[in-house]
Amino acid sequence: MRPPSSLKQEFLKKWIMGLQRCSTVKKNMSILERKKAIKLSADVAMASARNGKTCWSRAIIANASKHGSDKHLVEKILGPESERLIAKKVSTGALCNNRIRSKKILKRSWGIRRTRKCAPQVALASFIAKWLVRKRTKVLKSLIPGGEFMNEVCLIEETLDYIISLRAQVDVMRTLASTSEIVNHN
Repeated sequence: MRPPSSLKQEFLKKWIMGLQRCSTVKKNMSILERKKAIKLSADVAMASARNGKTCWSRAIIANASKHGSDKHLVEKILGPESERLIAKKVSTGALCNNRIRSKKILKRSWGIRRTRKCAPQVALASFIAKWLVRKRTKVLKSLIPGGEFMNEVCLIEETLDYIISLRAQVDVMRTLASTSEIVNHN
């Protein structure tokens, strides 16, 4: 994982480039079209700053390039690297191949747990805890782009990386907004 400052610089560079390309594609945009273009360019810039190395970044690029009108805009934002990043497909089994071995460990631990006899209260508490974990995992999978295809170990790693990237995006946008306020007041 790269330091947050270089991630912020890469995001800002790609986001500004994306915004410039968005404005050249269509001159007279409505407020909603402008909002959509800003959000799309920010999401694609954030994903391309990770160079398609993470599952969530590939999912964002794949989802954005599916739509006909957005596909052209995504290619404009990504520039020469668009074909390479769009070609990285998000598929059910291919997201975290290096994490498959963790499934074997999980299966083994389930087998060990089943052989133990527990008191009814302990079994009920264990059932409730597992149910809560499954429920919260389901919610987390819905929040992370491409999360529905990830196993639990990969989901946690991708979530941490996604949070760091979102934080960098927010920091850059806040800095840009505060700078524009200072310039407008002077």
